[in-house]
Amino acid sequence: MKKIFAIIFVVASFYACNTEAQNGAMDSKAFETAMNSGTYQLLDVRTAGEFQSGHLKNSLQADWNNQDQFVDRIKYLDKSKPLLVYCASGVRSGNAAQYLLGAGFKNVQNLKGGLNAWKLEGKPVESAAAVTQLTIDAYTASTKKSATVLVDFGAEWCPPCKKMEPILNDLQADKSIKFELVKVDGGNDIDVMKANQVSALPVFIIYKNGKEVWRKQGVVELNELKKQLAN
Repeated sequence: MKKIFAIIFVVASFYACNTEAQNGAMDSKAFETAMNSGTYQLLDVRTAGEFQSGHLKNSLQADWNNQDQFVDRIKYLDKSKPLLVYCASGVRSGNAAQYLLGAGFKNVQNLKGGLNAWKLEGKPVESAAAVTQLTIDAYTASTKKSATVLVDFGAEWCPPCKKMEPILNDLQADKSIKFELVKVDGGNDIDVMKANQVSALPVFIIYKNGKEVWRKQGVVELNELKKQLAN
């Protein structure tokens, strides 16, 4: 997969830099109209750090320069639904747009000039509010709040994490399973992420009486979670 991605990455980089018009590049006005229509998915292809410093409302995030992360996260997007992509200047998102079209997405539109052009026109950008990191001691205490604790390492801008939201809602609605759900913000709680060797999102860890007994990275089926919590 990495070798195939690398080849496409090189081809896409050359192609996108030289044929922006064929990329479906939209100016800021058209991009905003499409964004507000509610019919598009919206993807920020910059790094998590760039995303946290400022992003478009309701964006999901997948770092184009992180091959493994990008390929994993786009699996959870709808290929049949139009997709808007953007980065800082339009180059990375242009490359990503070509890759996405080659991967089977039907309609991919790139923000011409990227977020820089968007800001120059005075259009709105959201920034993550300053939130104090969860301490390792507080995290450890949270894993002992109940005999059974399920920890969700996720983020609202992570495509597979969004995929897990209805599954976790259904899980919590099942009153036959007694457990405590603890959420760790994968974009903020960096010390806890490192301490638990979590480098990708989402990750789910089950603790029994304060001891880790199970973990899994990625989307997990409802029945599997129920089974592991009941064990």
